[in-house]
Amino acid sequence: MEQRENMEPYRMLLEGGEGELIEKKSRFIATIRRVESEEEAVSFIEEMKKKYWDATHNCSAFVIGRKAELTRCSDDGEPSQTAGRPMLEVLLGEEIRNIAVVVTRYFGGTLLGTGGLVRAYSGAVKEGLKHCRIAAMRYGVRLKIQTDYNGIGKIQYLLGKKNIPIEKADYTDVVVIQVLLAKEDAAGLKKEITEATNGRAELEEMEELYYIDKEERL
Repeated sequence: MEQRENMEPYRMLLEGGEGELIEKKSRFIATIRRVESEEEAVSFIEEMKKKYWDATHNCSAFVIGRKAELTRCSDDGEPSQTAGRPMLEVLLGEEIRNIAVVVTRYFGGTLLGTGGLVRAYSGAVKEGLKHCRIAAMRYGVRLKIQTDYNGIGKIQYLLGKKNIPIEKADYTDVVVIQVLLAKEDAAGLKKEITEATNGRAELEEMEELYYIDKEERL
């Protein structure tokens, strides 16, 4: 079993997207993709550099691992700390994992200054995130519940009240169902089910895991 500090919720990129902004005639294109490893991230960055070979800069950042174990960023020729770092800070601030972003810049002829570059690159990432599918991940437990036909109605009522969907149900001489819920809610649910069925329900925690709690829009 994992320790409590390792069970914190986080966000996972489900599907990448693109966003764009114009700042003093400079064009900033953010391309965001889901990556599972440093190799995938590097490959994606190289792919974007080839696609936008004529761009002034292709700056990048990525975050890999549930606890952001691996992070990298590149200014790709922009002044130090004005592109890659601000881009990475957006990803870390939103607590999104397994994500890589490349912001492509086509220079518009006007210098933006240090502050302007930071705002433009971080703003492009935020614009790109608006077009991505992102999931809130939560640490939970898969619970198997076995009961008789007298108890299933009471259990279904409790689950419905708590908005806990039934993953799987088998109806034979007894009823066996599986549910997935937040780890911190499991003890309370088991107590309520035991009380509602007068102790006739059999409860078993099958596994603990992270699961998609809900999709979010940034």
